[in-house]
Amino acid sequence: MSREDYLAWTDKEFDKSKIFAKPEALRGIRILELCTLILGPAVPDYLGEFGAEVIKVELPGAGDTMRSVTPYGTFWKNASLGQMPQNHSKYHLGLDVRTSAGAEIFRRLAQKCDVVVENLRAGTMDRWGIGYKQLSEMNPGIIYIALNGFGQWGEYSVGRASYDAVAQTVSGLLATTGFPGRLPLKTGVFIGDYFGAHLGSLGVLAALHYRDRTGEGQFIELSQGEGLMRVLDWSWIYYHLEKYNRPRTGNRDLAICPSDMFQCKDGFIALAAGSDAEFRSLCQAMGKPELADNPSFSQIQSRLKDENATALLDIIRDWAKTKTVAEVDQLGSEYSFAASPVATAKDQYESPHLRARATMFEYEDPIYGKMVEVGSPAKLSKTPARIKWPNKPVGLDNEFVLRKFLSLRTYQIQALAEKKIIGKWVENPPGRKPPADWDGKAGVIM
Repeated sequence: MSREDYLAWTDKEFDKSKIFAKPEALRGIRILELCTLILGPAVPDYLGEFGAEVIKVELPGAGDTMRSVTPYGTFWKNASLGQMPQNHSKYHLGLDVRTSAGAEIFRRLAQKCDVVVENLRAGTMDRWGIGYKQLSEMNPGIIYIALNGFGQWGEYSVGRASYDAVAQTVSGLLATTGFPGRLPLKTGVFIGDYFGAHLGSLGVLAALHYRDRTGEGQFIELSQGEGLMRVLDWSWIYYHLEKYNRPRTGNRDLAICPSDMFQCKDGFIALAAGSDAEFRSLCQAMGKPELADNPSFSQIQSRLKDENATALLDIIRDWAKTKTVAEVDQLGSEYSFAASPVATAKDQYESPHLRARATMFEYEDPIYGKMVEVGSPAKLSKTPARIKWPNKPVGLDNEFVLRKFLSLRTYQIQALAEKKIIGKWVENPPGRKPPADWDGKAGVIM
């Protein structure tokens, strides 16, 4: 098969227009979530994209704390932008699990679920009577995952709050980022939350597979900081062998040379040539083929020596300043070394490549209208991921959830609302209620 034929075949195999006509890999799996912020909610979000049915439980009124987290205090159609990315395709139930009646409803729901996800402080769910010990007695096949900053045991597990910035610090990541002699540099996004959630999703899938074979559920716990330690590649084995902390080196890679960020005439570009063959191609593209035969640069080991790496990167910097970003990008394609402009959100939002691949996932929602969000990067040909709807206002699906899963009657649901066991959004703080032009019906599942 020629490359052209292969690309035509894969384009057809992953045709985005057929996503919703294909089956879902996790259809039939039901998840009960009692989470806040990002680390917890992102786990069922990822699994929900592949078809798991997700019930998101929030306290009535204010709901998830993340509903207040939004850039520059901007609430779009009364919604928090920070709440949107990890709360797709979920049913929203406003339930006060701190009450005995609310905890009993949670337990009844858990009996009908495969997975429970929570990210509260260690022991909180157990104290409310809805932890793994209590739920597994009623549902031995339940898979229960608890995610938090420092885990469910150990000296740091109690009394310590954790946010993404804490995870980046305690994991050791912050000590490796930034430039020499300057402050450690935190990443601009919540990497500890989202990466930890991916690891949590992996744990859930492994536990589901084990349950399929044995019928047994289990308790999974994940520390946010320990999860982020997994991204620090060779740092740990290097310290074990050399007793040497990995230094901050800016954009320079200590294990690949050249690999750095370079300034061009009109912007910045990342450039890397890991193998000797790629480096030789880069030298040809630069019009400096003699560099590939220089003993200081000709082999990977020699290029990685600090003095040689510094000299080589300076040569490339001088060359890059004479080129535009587009010119270096094109040379990377022609000569087979890695080169990529520093893309912005605008670049990716408008990218025909990402639109064609449904990575920029566009859909219509009855409450919020046209939505464009980042879809799953894992493309499955037979059972593709999909976003069905965005985050919803607090408690929007109360009636639907209680009718469908617990067979409650209207008068029973009304009684729970009157006793404030269940509830919906409040006017303030913002980020909880529907858009101002909501008609009271759009997006409500009957």
